[in-house]
Amino acid sequence: MVKTRFAPSPTGYLHIGGLRTAIFNYLFAKANGGEFILRIEDTDRERSKDEYMQAILESLKWCGLEWNDICFQSKRNEIYERYMNKLIEEGKAYRCYCSKERLEQLKKEQLTRGENPHYDGHCRNLKEYPLDKSHVVRIKLPEEHIDFHDYVHGDLHFSYKEFDDFIIRRSDGSFMYNFTNVIDDIECGVTHVIRGDDHLTNTAKQVVLYRLLGKKLPEYAHVPMILGEDKARLSKRHGAKSVLEYRKMGILPVALVNYMLRLGFSYGDKEIFTWEEMIKHFSLDRLNKSSAVFNSDKLIWVNSEHMKMVTPKDILDYLKDFLDEKCLKFSDDYLIEAIKTRQTKAQTLVELADEIRFYCVEPIEYEEKGIKKYLKSGVREPLEYLYKKLEKSDFSNEDDLKKVFDDTMERFGLKMVKLAQPVRIALTGRTIGPGIYEMLVVLGKDESLKRFRKLLDVVYSG
Repeated sequence: MVKTRFAPSPTGYLHIGGLRTAIFNYLFAKANGGEFILRIEDTDRERSKDEYMQAILESLKWCGLEWNDICFQSKRNEIYERYMNKLIEEGKAYRCYCSKERLEQLKKEQLTRGENPHYDGHCRNLKEYPLDKSHVVRIKLPEEHIDFHDYVHGDLHFSYKEFDDFIIRRSDGSFMYNFTNVIDDIECGVTHVIRGDDHLTNTAKQVVLYRLLGKKLPEYAHVPMILGEDKARLSKRHGAKSVLEYRKMGILPVALVNYMLRLGFSYGDKEIFTWEEMIKHFSLDRLNKSSAVFNSDKLIWVNSEHMKMVTPKDILDYLKDFLDEKCLKFSDDYLIEAIKTRQTKAQTLVELADEIRFYCVEPIEYEEKGIKKYLKSGVREPLEYLYKKLEKSDFSNEDDLKKVFDDTMERFGLKMVKLAQPVRIALTGRTIGPGIYEMLVVLGKDESLKRFRKLLDVVYSG
C-alpha cells in the first residue's frame, strides 16, 4: 500500500510552503488508494509549543487534509534507542566524547588550512566507552558514494567525502532530525517521500542510514521551492502568511488547495480543479522541475472562480464566520437567497459578507456622489410614480417588477439607469450592488418600500 506522510515541526504556524508539501502527499496517497500519515516532529523541546501544534492540526483540517494516523516523535524515544543501540553493536555507529572546545579548535585549524570543517573521526576507534561521561552518538560513515533516484531531479549522486560522521543523538539524549526521520518512515511503512528540494542533502544522509540499517529506500520526489515575485525564496516580506491567515482573508479552503497544487504541478492549461479532479489527475511525473512564483492576485482569482462553483448553501456555512450578529439573526433560507444575488461577483468571503450586509441592515448613510448624480430634482416625479406603482405590485415575481419599471421609463422617457440607481441607493446606500429586481424580491415588498420611501423623504423633504 502507498503510504505518504507530512511531518511538520510545531515550532511555528503552518505556512503555505509546508501546506503545499502536505497537499502533494495527501493527493498522491488518495490518488493511489493509500494512506496519508501525519507525524509531529516535536523533539525540539525548547521551541515546540502546543499552540503551534493545535494551529497546524486546525489548518490541515480546514483545508480538508484528513490524516489516517498521527504520531508524535517526542513519544518514540524507546524506538530510536533500540535502533541506535543496534547500530552501535554492529559497529556502524559510535559514541563521541569530543568536547566543544576540541571541536571548535579543530574547525579553526581546518579553516586555516583552507579545508571545509568536518569531524576528524577522533573517537571512531576508541576501545572504551564510559557511559557516564557526556557524549554524542555518530554514524560511522561508509566510504562509498551515495546514489538515489528522484521523480523530479532524476538520478542523483553524492560523494561520501561531502559528509562526515554525522551525529544521530545529541549529548542531552535527544535525537537528530535525519535519524528520527528515517526510523519513523521505516516503522510507519512510508513508501513515498515528497518534500522540498532543500532536503536533498538531508536525503543523502538518510540514504546512508537506510543502507546501514539494511532497509529498502522509499521513493523520493523533491519539489522546487516556492518563490516570491522577485524570484527570491518566498518569505513574509513577500506577503506569505500562515494558512489560518488566508482563512481570515475569506479564501475558500478548496481554492487555497487548488492554487497551492498549481505551484509545482501542471495538467495542461487547466487552472481550476475540484477536489475530485485534484485527486484523479495528481501524479508524481507531473511535478514541475522549475520553481513556481507565488502571486496573491492569482490566488484571489482562483478563489473567485471557486466562489462561483460552490453551492449557496455551502457558501453560507463558510460565510457565517464573516457575518455579524444582525445578519445571523436571519434564517438560512433568507441568507442563501441573498448570497445568490452576489455570489458570482464577490472575490472573497469577506467581500461577499460586506456586499450582502444591506439585506440584513438598513443603510444609515447614502453615497453622497450617488445622491448628487442620480437624485436631482428632475427625477422626483418619476420616482414618486414608481413608488406608487410598486405599492400595488407583486414582489415575488421579477417579471412583474420589470413591467413596473418599463412602464415608468416609457411614461417619463427615461433610461433604466435613471430609475435603477436611485432605487439601488435606497436599498443599499451604494451605487453598486446586485440587480434591482433580484434585490427587491429578496428584501420583499414591505422592507423595499420602507427603504425607498425613506430615501425620497430624506432627499426631497422640505
